Amino acid sequence: MSTDLQTIAELLFPDVTESPEAILAHYPARNLPVGACVTRYAPSPTGFVHLGSLYTALISKKIADQTKGVFILRVEDTDKEREVENGIALIAEGLHKFGLDSDEGITADGSGERGVYGPYVQSHRRELYKVFIKELVVRGGAYPCFCTPEELDSVRATQELQKIKTGYYGVWARHRDITVEEVAERLAKGEKPVIRVRSRGVEGQKFSFKDAVKGGLTLTANDQDAILFKSDGYPTYHWAHVVDDYLMKTTHVIRGEEWLPSAPLHIELFELMNWKAPIYCHVSLIMKLDGGTKRKLSKRKDPEANVEFYAEQGIPKEAVIEYLMNLANSSFEDWRREHPAAPMNEFVLKLEKINVSGALFDMTKLLDISKNVISRMNADEVFARVLAWAEEYDAKFARLISKNAEYALAIFGIERGGDKKRKDIAAWSELDGSVGYFFDEVFDLLPTEGFDVPESVGRAAAAELLEAFLLAYNPKASADDWLAEMKSLGVEHGFAADTKQFKAAPPGTYRGHFGDVAMVIRRALTKRAQTPDLFEMLQVMGERRIQARVAQARAFLK
Repeated sequence: MSTDLQTIAELLFPDVTESPEAILAHYPARNLPVGACVTRYAPSPTGFVHLGSLYTALISKKIADQTKGVFILRVEDTDKEREVENGIALIAEGLHKFGLDSDEGITADGSGERGVYGPYVQSHRRELYKVFIKELVVRGGAYPCFCTPEELDSVRATQELQKIKTGYYGVWARHRDITVEEVAERLAKGEKPVIRVRSRGVEGQKFSFKDAVKGGLTLTANDQDAILFKSDGYPTYHWAHVVDDYLMKTTHVIRGEEWLPSAPLHIELFELMNWKAPIYCHVSLIMKLDGGTKRKLSKRKDPEANVEFYAEQGIPKEAVIEYLMNLANSSFEDWRREHPAAPMNEFVLKLEKINVSGALFDMTKLLDISKNVISRMNADEVFARVLAWAEEYDAKFARLISKNAEYALAIFGIERGGDKKRKDIAAWSELDGSVGYFFDEVFDLLPTEGFDVPESVGRAAAAELLEAFLLAYNPKASADDWLAEMKSLGVEHGFAADTKQFKAAPPGTYRGHFGDVAMVIRRALTKRAQTPDLFEMLQVMGERRIQARVAQARAFLK
């Protein structure tokens, strides 16, 4: 250890008296099973939770959970200029809405912490970072830089004129070999330095390491003397996350691939401190097709980038999570097909099988997954979910179903039993439009054009069918008996019993087929062409409502 380096460290941090060893004693090894992974999600409180951030958080939590490890939520708030009001709460609540609560760190409401490896907000750990940056200066791995913005601009301008790489490195690092005397003099004048790493890399050097997602990689080695500590006393991400991950015993750093170019610097910092680096896992970004080209899903351009979008639309959190899991491991889709009712925690996510190219966001695919997720819910769960969503986002619909709770519960129960489950609902926000017609207040306001019948049937024949339907309808009949009665009714009025019989007969033999008969009844009851199972609808609507609607339709058709 150089006496000069020790003196410079003392000049820079005279108030730091605690030793690194004393700090490390407060962060003991974790008592976890062999193979357990400690992961973390460490966002900045700069706004809403991005879908891509939710994606990496999901992977981090999944890897920790399936290995009986620990998933940490900590907040990297060292960039105070970009921080938004209630930013920490937005992050914690955003994760909570999607069932990604942490085992340790910031609590679900963002108001507190749990765990013994904290604090979990970086601005509360400033003294810790000082202890270790002082140690790095003593080791010769870092030094103070007093360059002004104007001096740095001058260096850049000269580099650009010479058409060489810009930055603070090598011979351009003016204060790399600063003396004790100059440090003391500048500090005495009130100048506030930044602390830079004394990089060991040289221009053109290569750096190889193994990424748990992308495999073996060879990148350009770090040769920049990057800033580790700012003049305002806050560490940069580069330094803070190295200290935090080491102290918190993080085993896997799962983050977006935009951080891949920084990996050589980060691993270098661990080596400068003689610390074992965690395993880095760089996950590809979620992309969007825009005019035939792929681009990153944008906070500014794409509403679906904000996870709150899915809450507002009423897309169940399970659907979003399953969609993201499908992006992470393509084998998840086959697993779900083979295990339709199994909880997702039974699926084993493999880091080496995570998508290494930019996953393309597909709303249609997400909604298809959502339909399957909702189809697995029973009526009670659907009612509870819809009501909770509507109370926050659609007060009118909330009032409608809450004052008709028993009826609404029956509506949501249509086609929820048996092997063939109803798959026409993708989001709670669709329900007002897709089942609203069940409620008389909504049905009466729908356009009368909804009573229109198949052209091949004609209005007069349709009116006859409806009259016959009312006379023949038996609310106590079983599904099979009702179907037989309706087919018989159709045959009596000149309709084939089924499509096959209709197509096999000479033209003009029949007025239509049973599907046309059912369509007339469906239109009369709902003013829609597409609905759930007609028999189950009749059972739910009840005789009084059926009679009133059929009478209204007949009056319109005549």
